[in-house]
Amino acid sequence: MAIFNTTNTSVLLPREIADGMVKKSQSLSTVALLSQQKPMRFGKQDIIVFDNLPKAEFVEEGADKDSTTGSFSSVSVAPHKAQVTMRFNQEVMWADEDYQLGVLDELAQAGAEALSRALDLGLYHAINPLTGTKVASWTNYAAASTKVVEMKGKTAEADAAFRAAVGQVVNGLNPAMVTGAAFDPKFSWALSELRRKDGAGDTSDQRYPQLGFGTNVSEFLGVPVAQGNTVSATPEATDTKVRAIVGDFMNGVRWGIQRQLPVELIQFGDPDGQGDLKRKNQVALRLETVYAWYVFTDRFALVKEAAA
Repeated sequence: MAIFNTTNTSVLLPREIADGMVKKSQSLSTVALLSQQKPMRFGKQDIIVFDNLPKAEFVEEGADKDSTTGSFSSVSVAPHKAQVTMRFNQEVMWADEDYQLGVLDELAQAGAEALSRALDLGLYHAINPLTGTKVASWTNYAAASTKVVEMKGKTAEADAAFRAAVGQVVNGLNPAMVTGAAFDPKFSWALSELRRKDGAGDTSDQRYPQLGFGTNVSEFLGVPVAQGNTVSATPEATDTKVRAIVGDFMNGVRWGIQRQLPVELIQFGDPDGQGDLKRKNQVALRLETVYAWYVFTDRFALVKEAAA
């Protein structure tokens, strides 16, 4: 049963629904699939970064110990609140209990998906999902990387672009490991469409038959893959033309959930500027999560489709 809060006239969702939303939110995000969530306290936090790692020294018997070199700096993780507010007609509240919980569960799943996509859209592109526009004050996001491989024309081969992007990460300035890749479905399809070559050109055989139609790619050339259209920021925003994000997802991004606020069923007031709920005979469901992240952009490379 729902628990009524007499102090703010809100209703908290049953615990099993709220918990399910958190789990679903994390499983739908490509960021969450490729990297580890870090425990975080609320607010702006500093992360220590070694600019020059200390080096160990072997010391033989009777020899002096030398000073160990090394230097470090810090970067800041900033909180970003994401929220979903959904209205529905009050008649839902008058339905029988089983029907009502079924509706709330459907809304919970939709809200969880929206919040998970918000993490990707913010961390990858600094995009506000509701408006589809960039948040001007956000300068730290994966797509800000200057390491870019562009696929030009129909003759461009997706696997060559992927290898080139990996090369920019592992062989470029400040080299890093490639621990994962986020693929847009268009990129997975492009890889699945590649054909083996012989002396006469392309054959009818798939170059990577294990990809099938590219609908559920989890690994490519030994690199773990997560697939989702948040890589290109669609459909929430105009296609960014980013087709793959390659890099050190394990150490190159720090993210966490600083607050998972109670899920509220709101029956009074105007929670979203759309008019008084009672006047309109509506109720609202609100979900809120406070994310925080920092991306080491030099540890990532982008594969982009050239503009037409």
